[in-house]
Amino acid sequence: MQTIKGPAIFLAQFMDDKPPFNSLASICKWAAGLGYIGVQIPSWDSRLIDLQKAAESKTYADEIKGIVQNAGLQITELSTHLQGQLVAVHPAYDALFDGFAPAAVHGNPKARQEWAVQQLKYAAKASFNLGLNAHATFSGALLWPTVYPWPQRPAGLVETGFKELAARWLPILNAFDGAGVDLCYEIHPGEDLHDGITYERFLEHTHNHPRACLLYDPSHFVLQCLNYLEYIDYYHERIRMFHVKDAEFNPTGKSGVYGGYQGWVERPGRFRSLGDGQVDFKGIFSKLTQYNYKGWAVLEWECALKHPEDGAKEGAPFIKNHIIRVTEKAFDDFAGTGSDEKFNRTVLGLK
Repeated sequence: MQTIKGPAIFLAQFMDDKPPFNSLASICKWAAGLGYIGVQIPSWDSRLIDLQKAAESKTYADEIKGIVQNAGLQITELSTHLQGQLVAVHPAYDALFDGFAPAAVHGNPKARQEWAVQQLKYAAKASFNLGLNAHATFSGALLWPTVYPWPQRPAGLVETGFKELAARWLPILNAFDGAGVDLCYEIHPGEDLHDGITYERFLEHTHNHPRACLLYDPSHFVLQCLNYLEYIDYYHERIRMFHVKDAEFNPTGKSGVYGGYQGWVERPGRFRSLGDGQVDFKGIFSKLTQYNYKGWAVLEWECALKHPEDGAKEGAPFIKNHIIRVTEKAFDDFAGTGSDEKFNRTVLGLK
């Protein structure tokens, strides 16, 4: 077994135009001061990194690493959540998702998709140049508007959707394979990969691609009423990343999983700061340790109630206190009597 690495923090939700949240150097110094030892970097934020430059210049990638290391931290992974979303967009969401891309490709879904694919390929090379072995992203969605089958889905629609999704991602997965980096999909409502069944469909259509791995975030499973501990039993061999994020689900006589179009404060299902929700993190850290998870425990802070700086301050000790330092010996070694093949055969009554 191996001790999980951490605590680390995903920087996306903390970036701002005001210091210390407006540059890589200053936000890393802030994170280190809170007790974090790693940072996960959103690749779309130019205040933190120039993704294309990191892909094309090892010298620049080393400079980025140096800035992080000067603060006493490590880069855990890069993220392309926003770019990955644009690899597959249903036309119903074209206008809403244009904001994730440069203005030059707005109103042009084909050009936007091509831009997103190139971004992912840059991310593979940048991750390699940074010495990283895992990367976070979203799958995008072609089928999400049909998640509740009314009207009835046409026969074969789901098959067609996953076949197309896999076709779009296979060249990207191959690029990550060439870079020696696992591409980890965050299983998330709004994506075609939003639970175990949809992930298995994707694996089938990508021929069980070895780089099609998982970012485990239990908060999204709480809101779906999915057994997030059993999920680890099923998919632990593919889990390469871990977002430590809390959530709660409190259905009422008026609203449940779908939320009634309410804001985050009023919804029955809400993301919460660590320790304020319902997630069994002791169970999660135990299972991941049991299955020899080799990655990082990364805080992703999202909460409709608490101030982000308070969430970050509380997050580092919360994660540190949940990381299990693995044992190097069995608890009952004191009672061992030693053995060899002859003795073992004697114990079994064999000659």
